Amino acid sequence: MKNIVINTNVLVSGLASRQGASYALLQLIGRSQLRLFASPPLWLEYESVLKRPEIIELHHLTTVEVDTFLDGLALFTTPVKLHFLWRPQLRDPNDEMVLETAVNAMADALITHNLVDFEPAKHRFNLTVITPGKLLKQLDNTP
Repeated sequence: MKNIVINTNVLVSGLASRQGASYALLQLIGRSQLRLFASPPLWLEYESVLKRPEIIELHHLTTVEVDTFLDGLALFTTPVKLHFLWRPQLRDPNDEMVLETAVNAMADALITHNLVDFEPAKHRFNLTVITPGKLLKQLDNTP
């Protein structure tokens, strides 16, 4: 089983459409086929972003439904304590908590739609940074 950290943009995409790889990834997490890791700051980011008015217009969930979704997702999430912080590493300060969570969790992969901003992490921390679609293709090819 792969240990992963997902960027908030993957959650938004997965809730906005049931057609894409992000939704399929959430389904794999819910079936315990992928192990999700999240730190408290990253979890608060998930909640905050999913409840923004412009994001609610994308996924069409109420704030109560977002809370219900996150409660369910929490059942499949392993908490990560942040023992080490390496700021700054990335262009976007909001991405730092995602990177720190992945490194502290010793995740197999950081899943994001924003590969460019995480490019420095791939080399410095030998971290796999991959899109949901590419991860699904890799999983399909795994015996």
